[in-house]
Amino acid sequence: MATRPQKWRIIGLMQSSKLTLQELRPASVKKVRPTAMLTCYDYTTARHLSAAGVRALLVGDSAANVILGHDSTLPVSLEFMIQITAAVRRGAPDALLMGDLPFGSYGTRSQALKSAAEMVKLSGCDCVKIETGRGHLGHVMALADSGVAVVAHLGLRPQSVKLMGGYKAQGRDADSAMRIVDLAQDMVLAGAAAVLLEAVPPEVPELLRQLVEVPVIGCGAGAMCDAHVVVINDVLGLSDHSPRFAPKLADVGKLIQDAARKYVKSVGSRAYPAKEHTYEMPEPEREQLKSDVEQFGIGLRP
Repeated sequence: MATRPQKWRIIGLMQSSKLTLQELRPASVKKVRPTAMLTCYDYTTARHLSAAGVRALLVGDSAANVILGHDSTLPVSLEFMIQITAAVRRGAPDALLMGDLPFGSYGTRSQALKSAAEMVKLSGCDCVKIETGRGHLGHVMALADSGVAVVAHLGLRPQSVKLMGGYKAQGRDADSAMRIVDLAQDMVLAGAAAVLLEAVPPEVPELLRQLVEVPVIGCGAGAMCDAHVVVINDVLGLSDHSPRFAPKLADVGKLIQDAARKYVKSVGSRAYPAKEHTYEMPEPEREQLKSDVEQFGIGLRP
């Protein structure tokens, strides 16, 4: 069999710049920087994040909180998640894109398969994330067998916040930490392509990374992770309350308020709209219009 010419191999490498889920956990992790991942919920923000070099995006069901104003992630539908995930894909076509399956969309294995297939086919995402308990091992296996790259979300699971008694860090004692690690291992054995750990001590991902070969993504899980994800609204200073693990890197909320105040003031003082903000009618047409409306007793300002 003829071998592929070297030049085609080089061109193929140059054209393949999109990050893959597997590349979050390279074979050798020495001197490799962790991957920065952010949540994103719309086309415009996705464009800016992509331009800034953010190569991995999560369309989380946290949209229920930060976009729709709910006090939990439970109300959002699968259809809504598909729509906003597709919008993010259009804004960041080259990003590694993870779509969240919302509460109630994967109660049974068959429902999980149907929901995941719709998410992948209609949104263009690269992988789906589900919040997993031990009862979801069969779901993960079925999804993996069907060709879906599934990310198992453990630790703090916002969809189960009522069972957990609130938004509390998990795995803070030896027994619960080992339960998370054990379940994560089982998820990987079932076919999970990655594990996301939320609000756990750094000892949990540090131990898990020694036991599995898939990427370990942290969301408030300490430094020993292959990638880190936080909610974009928390980073930009748009949230009323942010978790302790989310760095505030800007105060976009203040910028929006300042700009809105300037707009209100300029409209109230008639400084806006100024001449440069309006579309002018050519003088001959203006005179013709004045002539046409005179018969109705309507006058135009000179």
